[in-house]
Amino acid sequence: MTCVNEKKSGSGKQHPYLHGNFAPIHCTQPLVACAYTGIIPKELAGGEYVRNGGNPVTNEDLGRDAHWFDGDGMLSGVAFKRVKDGTVQPHFVNQYILTDMYLSSISTPSLRLPILPSIATLVNPASTLLTIILRILRTIFLVILSNLSGSARAIKKISVANTSLLYHDGRALATCESGPPIRISLPGLETVGWYDGVQAEGEPVAEVQSGEVFGGTGLIGFMKEWTTAHPRIDPITNELILFHSTFIPPFVHYSIIPSTQHNLSLNEPPRLVNATVPGVTSAKMMHDFGVSLSHTIIMDLPLSLDPLNLARNEPVVSYDPAGRSRFGIFPRWKPEDTRWFETNACCIFHTSNTWDETTLNTLTKEKETISVNLLACRLTSASLVFSAGDVAAPTPKANPITAPIEEEQCRLYYYRFPLTQAENIISHQFALSSIPFEFPSLRDSVAMTEAQYIYGCSVSDSTFGAALGRAVKIDSLVKIDVLALIARGKETNQIPITGCVDTRSVTEVLASNDPNDPLKSSNSQPVSMPRSQGSCHVKMARRKMMAGYFPTSLTKHSLISTVLQVLKQKVNYGSSMQGI
Repeated sequence: MTCVNEKKSGSGKQHPYLHGNFAPIHCTQPLVACAYTGIIPKELAGGEYVRNGGNPVTNEDLGRDAHWFDGDGMLSGVAFKRVKDGTVQPHFVNQYILTDMYLSSISTPSLRLPILPSIATLVNPASTLLTIILRILRTIFLVILSNLSGSARAIKKISVANTSLLYHDGRALATCESGPPIRISLPGLETVGWYDGVQAEGEPVAEVQSGEVFGGTGLIGFMKEWTTAHPRIDPITNELILFHSTFIPPFVHYSIIPSTQHNLSLNEPPRLVNATVPGVTSAKMMHDFGVSLSHTIIMDLPLSLDPLNLARNEPVVSYDPAGRSRFGIFPRWKPEDTRWFETNACCIFHTSNTWDETTLNTLTKEKETISVNLLACRLTSASLVFSAGDVAAPTPKANPITAPIEEEQCRLYYYRFPLTQAENIISHQFALSSIPFEFPSLRDSVAMTEAQYIYGCSVSDSTFGAALGRAVKIDSLVKIDVLALIARGKETNQIPITGCVDTRSVTEVLASNDPNDPLKSSNSQPVSMPRSQGSCHVKMARRKMMAGYFPTSLTKHSLISTVLQVLKQKVNYGSSMQGI
C-alpha cells in the first residue's frame, strides 16, 4: 500500500465535500485478494468493475473552496479471478490516474491548493472578479512554470480524468471534459497515456493506427481535443462517438472513431474527426449527449462555461433561467444537417438512453427514422452546481416569456423529437416519476434501443441539491420500467414540461409490494472499507436479490453500476462500475 501526500487540515473549518463520507483517500494499493460474503456469479469471472471519481491529492487546506466535481481522478476496482476450485475470488485495487496535473502536484510538495481553480470559485456569485482572475492567472503561471527547464513535470494537458470510464476497441479510457481520454491498463489500473483518437501515449508500436487526431493542428488544437466526459459506444458497430466543447467558435466539434477489432471489411473503416456542429452560438457547460443507432443529440442548455462571462460581470459558470434549452438532432454521420428543437430552460448533466422510432417506407422498402426519443435526468435549475460546492444558489426568477418557476427537482424525463414534420416541435416532454433520479445506468447490450429498464440513484429527502454545510446523501437504488411509464404518460396526455406520470415519493415507492410496479427502489447500505489497512471485505448481493433488481443474465461487458454500490466507501461524482 502506498500513501501519497496525506496532510492534516490547517483550517478549523471543513468543507462538506472534503471530510466525512467525501474525505479524500490518499492510500493506493495493487491488486489484493478480498474476503467476501454472499455468492459471486460465475459469469463475472475474468471481468472487472471499476469506478472513477475525484480525489484531490493536494488537500492541505480543508476549508478552501471545493466542489463535488473537483479532484484528481482515482480508480477503484474489483477484479474477479477464477481460482483452482472453480470459484471466483475478488481482488481490490485502487490507483490514481497519472495525469499531468497529478504528477505535477505530487512533485511540488509546497502546494497548499490544487493547481486548477475549484468549480466552486468559478460559480460562486460572491467571488469577486479579482479573485477569479487571480485564480485563473495562478493556474496559467503554474502551467507555464512547469514547462520551463528544470521543472520536475511539464503540464501539457489540464484534464484530471476524474469523471467516467469506458472500454473501446481494447482500450479502457478514463475521461473528463477538460482534456482527451487517457488509457488505463487492466486489471491493475496502471496509466498508459493520453489517447488522441488514433493511439495512446506509451502503446506498443503494433497497436498504432493512422488518421486525424482529436483537436487537429493549430494554436487552439489543444482546446479542440477537450472531450465529453461521457462518450458513447454503439453496441452493434462498436463505433466510439464523442463531441468536443470549447470556448471559441464554432464551440462544438464531433468525432466518430471506428472499431478496428470489429471491422470485417478489407477497406479502411470510415472516420469522422473534429467535424463542426453548427448552431451553437456561445460556450456552454456540455457534459453529456444522446446517441441512438442512427442519430445524435447535442444539448445546448442555458448553462454557460465561458471565461468571457467575467467581462459581463458574471461568474465563469453561469445559468440563465430565462434562456432556452435547445436540442440539436442530426444523422450520426451528418452533423451539418442539425435540426434544433427548443423548450424551457433546464439543466441536464446525464442522459439515460436514446433510441429511434422507425417505420417502413412503402416505396423504398427501407426503414426510416420518424422520431428520436431521449431519456434524461432533468433539473429545473442549476442548484446542484452550486450546492455541490457548498455555495448558495441564486434565487430563481420567473421567466415571463415561458412559464412560472418550476419546483426544484431532478427527475427522469422523456422527450420525443419528430423528424417527419416541417417544424421542429417536441411532441412529448414529461417526467416519468416525481422521485429524484440521477446517475443513470443501462446495460450496454441494449443501449441505443427501446430498452425497458433504466437503473439509477435517488435520495430519500428533498432533491440532489443539499443544504449549505451538508453533502448529498445518495441512499436509494432505483429500477424504472420506462416503457410502461412512457406508455402511461402518452395515454393520459401529460402536460408538456410540467407533467409527471407517477407522483409517488421515494417512501411510497419503497412501501409498494406490487410485483408489477414500474418503480422498484431499495435503500442501499454501504459497507465501510478500511482506509489504512492492506485488506478489504466485499459484500456481494445474492443472486436472488440481483435477479430482483438487475438482469439475471450477466456478462463480462455488462454495465451494472448499482450492483456494487456496497463496495463504495463514498458515493462520489462520476462513480460508475464498468464491467470490462
